[in-house]
Amino acid sequence: MTDNASLSLKGRDRAGKGAARATRREGLVPGVIYGGRKAPSLVALDPRIVMAEIRKPGFSTRIFKVDIDGKAAGNVMFHALQWHPVTDAPTHVDFLRIDKDTEVTVGIPVHFLNEEASPGIKRGGVLNVVRHEIEVIGKPADLPQSFELDLTGAEIGQTFHVSAIAIPSNLRLTITDRDFTICSIAAPSVMAEAETEGEATEG
Repeated sequence: MTDNASLSLKGRDRAGKGAARATRREGLVPGVIYGGRKAPSLVALDPRIVMAEIRKPGFSTRIFKVDIDGKAAGNVMFHALQWHPVTDAPTHVDFLRIDKDTEVTVGIPVHFLNEEASPGIKRGGVLNVVRHEIEVIGKPADLPQSFELDLTGAEIGQTFHVSAIAIPSNLRLTITDRDFTICSIAAPSVMAEAETEGEATEG
């Protein structure tokens, strides 16, 4: 389940690149709220707020109750972020309006538990992660902050597929045509060979 938080935004009067640049000169990040069968709302916010929120667990699934210039403006989720190519500072934010019927497509991170209880890893095997996230479709209030995969008892050569993870019935996978791989426990020699081949290819 997602956490609800409050977010205060400043309204903007003008759209366009020139207006966005002016907003950045004020030390703010330009953004827009769209969706929910309403006209888009132009907003701006302190970049420090963006950076603080993105560091919190479950950032991609959190719902925020927002106000614009002190006036309540409903619930939103961060939908897309743009970054400066040199400074890595946020340069634009897209928010998605959320109501009771909204469905979103989100990548949920996978947390790998109990590596210390994996005999394969204890013997020198390496956790080879194929997918760090699982993409699902569902209502924001139903989205977990993460999925968990228990590695207790995992041996070298063992592969884990998405079927090993408990996906709630109110969520749908975006990939439905196969039981795709999440991770495997690779032998040390296999990982070393793969790294050597990669270096040779780059050379």
